[in-house]
Amino acid sequence: MKSLGVFTALIAARPALSLAQSQSPAKTMPPEPGVKTIVALAGARKGASDSEVKSAVRAAANAVTDFSWLSKGDAVFIKPALNSGLAYPSTTSPVAIGAMIELLKQKGAGRVIVGDMSGIEHVKLTPDGLTGSTRRLMASSGMAKAVAAAGGENHFFEEAGWNAFYEDEPCRGSHWKRGLMMPNILKAVDHIVLMPRCARHVLTGSTLGLKAAVGYWRTDTRLEYHHDASTLHEKTAEGNTVATLLQKQRLVLSAADKVLTSFGPDEGRIVEPDQGLIMASTSVVAHDMVALAWLLENRLNLKLEGMDWIRDHEPLVARVGNHYVVHKLGGWRSMLSSEKFTKHDLNSVKDDRVLNRACHVLGGVPHVTLIAADSGVPDGIRKRLAEKANGVSA
Repeated sequence: MKSLGVFTALIAARPALSLAQSQSPAKTMPPEPGVKTIVALAGARKGASDSEVKSAVRAAANAVTDFSWLSKGDAVFIKPALNSGLAYPSTTSPVAIGAMIELLKQKGAGRVIVGDMSGIEHVKLTPDGLTGSTRRLMASSGMAKAVAAAGGENHFFEEAGWNAFYEDEPCRGSHWKRGLMMPNILKAVDHIVLMPRCARHVLTGSTLGLKAAVGYWRTDTRLEYHHDASTLHEKTAEGNTVATLLQKQRLVLSAADKVLTSFGPDEGRIVEPDQGLIMASTSVVAHDMVALAWLLENRLNLKLEGMDWIRDHEPLVARVGNHYVVHKLGGWRSMLSSEKFTKHDLNSVKDDRVLNRACHVLGGVPHVTLIAADSGVPDGIRKRLAEKANGVSA
């Protein structure tokens, strides 16, 4: 999305792009109330050392699970957010990844595998071949080194080829036309730990735990996702309902001592609050409710001007950006037939179409109970996030 040449060309083509048919998502009843769900917060002050961040990761994880699901020798897959090769918070914190690998091994895990397939701007897998390399991007982000140092294994979906994916079905009544193509490595592991980051996204408004599922998908699944753009938000949530994730995902944890507060998913304004957070939950929905509240909290005093404001707020940027992604995924014909994308900016947690759909298909609106996993979380932050997060049911 940073390619200005293609960006300019697509703006010039705007009249043609707007001719594609689109369908608005069907009106639905408000989601039902869900169960009380714990999200643990641990503190990571500005400038915290790696050892302090690792301690906070361990505290947050241990506060939400006793790891009774993990038997000695089990294989665990860690799914980070590696859309590009940029450093944290444009991608998942390497320090947090290393801490989680060490914790899982202490709890008895055998293999701990960390893997992803980066975004189409950097990596493209087709039946005929491959361009780009997630391996190189993981190295440049600092994640690969942290994984190796902690005793984990790096894995890159595209390197196994087009046929190293299987079809997994989303929930009934989803907006997906086909099953989602998921990487075979997930069949070889016993558990999944999701480790996203807290960041803005030019299309969906934010990129948190639910959005991280895109990294699993083969190119054809990503093409349907972006081509049928009117329901992209809903499909984001529904992508988390495939059987593999429902059966194997145990924990969601993100480091948010740095927050990418504007534009995204790769570039934007990075804010490092005086008091950062590590957030953990067994529920991806509850995690994202709190993570979005934290993103909004860190955007409160954000002052953007000129092109920075346009990139972050202008709906046309998102619309053109999605057409650009469709072109990269499927070519000009797919781009010209793709649906119109409508950006819905986020002013509160209850505005988020992804989260609202997730509450419909993943068990209702959880009532989030925020607990402090260590002494580094001020009561004021915890209370504000609880108030903002629980507004999703409004």
